[in-house]
Parts: sequence; structure tokens; C-alpha cells
Amino acid sequence: MTEDELLTKSTGVLIKTTLVDFPSHIAAAYFLRGCNLRCPYCYNVELVSHSHENQSNPDFVTPVQVLEHLFLRKKLLSGFVISGGEPLLNPATPILIKKAKSLGLKIKLDTNGTLPFLLESLVQNPETKPDFISLDIKTSPQNYSTKIPTVKNFQDQNLAELLQNSLKIISSLGKENYEIRTVLVPTLVEKNDIEQIAKFIPQDASWQFAPFRNENCLDKTFNDILPYSDKQTVELVSFAQSFIANAALR
Repeated sequence: MTEDELLTKSTGVLIKTTLVDFPSHIAAAYFLRGCNLRCPYCYNVELVSHSHENQSNPDFVTPVQVLEHLFLRKKLLSGFVISGGEPLLNPATPILIKKAKSLGLKIKLDTNGTLPFLLESLVQNPETKPDFISLDIKTSPQNYSTKIPTVKNFQDQNLAELLQNSLKIISSLGKENYEIRTVLVPTLVEKNDIEQIAKFIPQDASWQFAPFRNENCLDKTFNDILPYSDKQTVELVSFAQSFIANAALR
């Protein structure tokens, strides 16, 4: 597929301006469709599939439209977030990074950490190297194989090993240039899981927690799971801080 085809056939959701998705930056955020994981609590159901169904949805825009927005707003924006889904799956991602960088924008990449070979190819090329990377860790590494479903052609992968390789790549950027993110999903992230994740990630990492939203979940049974209470949330984040000093609730 040519570059023009990639930029006109891929689709995603554009957030024209965000103050929360890229620390210290006024940014635009683009959520590309397609993901190799099927996290049961995911509420961006339309983003996880490459299916062309609902392409007429007005929320979906092409990379060309995104780049037009970035060009028009380049004097206001300082950052551009590429997320998903899993953006490393989309061959338009390196092109988007190059073109956004040429406009003087800093790049933040959100990834699930299961595609270290593609992540490394971005990081090693100055034209596509993100300025900041957020890596999502869903549960304790040993639970990935039983609690985090994947697409069929990814089921034979050792997700914990892939995550570990991605952690090595992002930690090489320096602690100011990456973060670990975890959603506090009951049954997936409990005290034991937090302890196991803490042993797995760099000790000087920024570890950002987010509350679980029990709405429109990919696995409908998760809609019936109550989020942690405020008290429980504070206790879990405090527990994480006993291992990783830079753990916090975002």
C-alpha cells in the first residue's frame, strides 16, 4: 500500500485539543483503529477492530484530515498523541510521526507494549522516535496468558516477554520520557497484581493509575463489575507507592 493510500484509508478518532493526554503540552490526539489485544474492560469497542463496518461514522477521520488539522493549529499545539487501539499495528503511524515532527510538534505514543520489534524500529530512527511513550500494563505479567485475550494470530506469543522487551526499550529513553499506565480494574488489578507489576517495571518509573469505567465494556460481564471505591483506590495507589515512589492516581 502506498503512502497516499495509508493516509487516506486508515481511520481513527481525532481529539482536536487535549490538555490531559500529553503531560505539559497542548496537544491533539489521534486514536487509530485496530488492536491485537481484546482487553475485557476496554470501552473503545469500535477502535479495537480493523473492520470497515461503521466507516461512515462521523467520528472517524483519516490521517490526511488529521495532518490538515495539525497544520492549521500548529501555532497553538505543541504536541501530538498517537494512540489506539494499538497504533504500532498501523503502518500509517511512522508517516504520521514524521509529518507531525516536521511541523515542530512533540510526539507522544501510547502502546500496549506487545510489539517491541515495531517499537524499537520507531525509537531507533530519529525521524520517527517519539518524544514520550506511555506503556499500558493491564495486570500482573503472569496473568496475561489467562486474563487478557488476544486476536487469533497473536495467541502463541509470550506477552510477558514482549512486555519486558518493550520496557527495556522505553527505559532507554530516560525516566522523564516515558510512563507506565495501569487501569484499576477489579479482578485484573488487585494488591498481589500491583506487587508483581512493581517487581517487573523500572523502580524509577512514573506509574500512573486510572479508575475503571464499567460502561460499554468489550466483555459485557465487566459492565457488572463495580469500580473500586475512592477509599480502595487510595489504598491501592498507596500500596503501589510503597514499591514505586512515582506511582500516582491520574
